[in-house]
Amino acid sequence: MGVTRQYVFPILRIVIWAVIAAALVKIAFTGAELDAPDALQPTGQVTESVIEVGTGTVTNTVTVPASVVADAPVEVRATARGTVSRVLADDGAVAAGADVLRVRLEEPRDPQVSVDPETGVETVTERSPRATVTTVTAPVAGTLDVTVLEDQEVAVGDVIGTVSPGTLSVQGTLSADQQYRLVGAAGEAQVTLKGGPAPFTCTGLTIGGPPAGAEAPDEGDPAATSTGTVSCAVPGDVTAFAGLGAEIAITNGDAADVVVVPISAVLGSAQSGRVWVVPAEGAEPQEREVALGLTDGTQVQVTEGLAAGDRVLEFTPLDDGTEAGPDCGDTAAYDAAAAAGDVAAMQAYEQACFG
Repeated sequence: MGVTRQYVFPILRIVIWAVIAAALVKIAFTGAELDAPDALQPTGQVTESVIEVGTGTVTNTVTVPASVVADAPVEVRATARGTVSRVLADDGAVAAGADVLRVRLEEPRDPQVSVDPETGVETVTERSPRATVTTVTAPVAGTLDVTVLEDQEVAVGDVIGTVSPGTLSVQGTLSADQQYRLVGAAGEAQVTLKGGPAPFTCTGLTIGGPPAGAEAPDEGDPAATSTGTVSCAVPGDVTAFAGLGAEIAITNGDAADVVVVPISAVLGSAQSGRVWVVPAEGAEPQEREVALGLTDGTQVQVTEGLAAGDRVLEFTPLDDGTEAGPDCGDTAAYDAAAAAGDVAAMQAYEQACFG
């Protein structure tokens, strides 16, 4: 036993380590052999998603984040030149059309000359100036603040005071795509105040240019830049406060039983666009110009260029020939497809975004 432990075991250890070392040297200089050389060959295949054009209902409703603001004071302007002869209204509450002040203008007149027919003597009589008095009225009801004094000279158009109407409006900003969807919108909208009463109808809807001090559009994300404003009046019977957050929902048309396609299938989103029509199974897609109508942000109405039953690419091709695919960071399209029970659209989104 002592001999085995002293000589045999050490020799066996040396042999084992020698075998391991030889194997490592072979692997290092010759490499390992693969039993399945074809295992890394690609087996996937890229296919274009094709959909059939159908009909549906499109309601063009744009929801804009907004806030409640106090309406700006209305300027009271002089309507004639002259001297303020009398201020008729004190600062404070005033009704629309109420007299605010009078402006007096005195213009000299030529003297009157008379001739005695018997003696021929001329008599010159000076005449008093011609006086014209104009009354300036309040343009709206509200709180009056007169900014001129009696005997002060004014010209036509000079601001002689302001009237704060004490009314409120809801104002929001629009992106470029929202402005296109609201072309021709007017009248009224639905407003929801955060933490306030039930949604109500606001009137006097107006859409204007970009807000003062707005930055130039960002070329990388033009949709994120405000290019217009929208506002409407809060009714007098609705309790609101300046600074409250709100949402304005503007419906600018709806169409039923019209030709529609997903917005992902159209290059362009307003007035005109292009789609890629697939004429037959296996045929190359053909680019086609189409006229566009209403959109709800998920699908768009095609007024010319397509008919129900046509087959088009679900996603517009990129410059390199590949399909653009859906915006995986925006789940609105997927949510809309799920709500409508459109399994094909849901599967296309999942395949494009999750594989």
